[in-house]
Amino acid sequence: MSARIKTKNVIVEMDGDEMTRVMWKMVKEKLLDPFIAINAEYYDLGLANRDITGDKVTFDAAHAAKKHGVAVKCATITPNAERVVEYTLKKEWNSPNGTIRAILDGTVFRCPILTSNIRPTVATWTKPIVVGRHAYGDVYKNTEYRIEGPGTASLVFTDASGSELSRQTIHEFTGPGIVQGIHNVDSSITAFARACFEFALEKKIDLWFGAKDTISKTYDGRFKAIFEQTYSREYREKFQSAGIGFSYTLIDDTIARIMRSEGGMLWACKNYDGDVFSDMVASSFGSLAMMTSVLVSPGGQMEFEAAHGTVQRHYYKHLKGEKTSTNSMALIFAWTGALRKRGTLDGTPEVVAFADALEKASIVTIEEGLMTGDLAKLSSPPPKKVCGTEEFIDEIARTLEKIRS
Repeated sequence: MSARIKTKNVIVEMDGDEMTRVMWKMVKEKLLDPFIAINAEYYDLGLANRDITGDKVTFDAAHAAKKHGVAVKCATITPNAERVVEYTLKKEWNSPNGTIRAILDGTVFRCPILTSNIRPTVATWTKPIVVGRHAYGDVYKNTEYRIEGPGTASLVFTDASGSELSRQTIHEFTGPGIVQGIHNVDSSITAFARACFEFALEKKIDLWFGAKDTISKTYDGRFKAIFEQTYSREYREKFQSAGIGFSYTLIDDTIARIMRSEGGMLWACKNYDGDVFSDMVASSFGSLAMMTSVLVSPGGQMEFEAAHGTVQRHYYKHLKGEKTSTNSMALIFAWTGALRKRGTLDGTPEVVAFADALEKASIVTIEEGLMTGDLAKLSSPPPKKVCGTEEFIDEIARTLEKIRS
């Protein structure tokens, strides 16, 4: 086996919850530690530790990512009322991803991991679809109320001097209901647009963006205007030189075009749209565990993570000692993405080469017919072996040793 290599500068490591936390440890022990010594700054973002620290650990981790430039994150729980009871929490803590995205003010890019024997369920898709998700504002930074009885809900803006400049009635309630307020800022929308244009140029793929400006004339209309202005002022000639295009259509038309397309584009989405449609794209290409995710900030910092959640159902089976077959591909690719970025920044090609080798070993393992249960029903030809959670990681480790020997 080749000598153990080392990373130079820090990778911020954010541990997580449930089944992904179990796999996180396995991946480190079996796929990373035997081959590479990682200079990691560790933060435990498991729900119990977030509760103990009053969620300070999440803010500390985000600021560390901003400082060091490269981070890798395990999936985490965003607690609801049931989780508060289950984990005896002090409160329903905010989404760690939402907190980190707000601090880094980044854009999330998600791309499917392709193998030759797992074919998309949308027959026309022959190329990967990258989803670019705005990672600020909207429902993830909302203010909302439960209305208990009759009254008026208003949208009010007071300027910095204390003068009320605008008041609009949202609804005259005659009985119980709900009300929600969301916001965004021009600087973040502009950073989102530029990130998408830059990513499309780097990958040499078309950029599609859709919103609902016919209904949301001010909110969605502002997204449309900023994208079109940024394109015309900064990117039109660059796109034409690269032989790629930018198009804006209403979101419902964008979805219809996506479903009829061959893929191969960057689909820019507002925050909530990106949350929903990235899962749709991932599932269509095989599995939520076959989707990479990277948060890119305007300052160039990157946080890599799996696009899926904590796999709660499998975790409960694991706690009972039952066999699980949980796919660790996206988690592995989060680590390889962080290692490749760290190696590129540090000028350590051996680290980049290791990341490439681990990705290749993971894909080759699946293409040789060794896979987890989520992929087995989609594989053509049928799998040679349906692996358990740890067994699949062991198979990748064996393939990796062969590739590096």
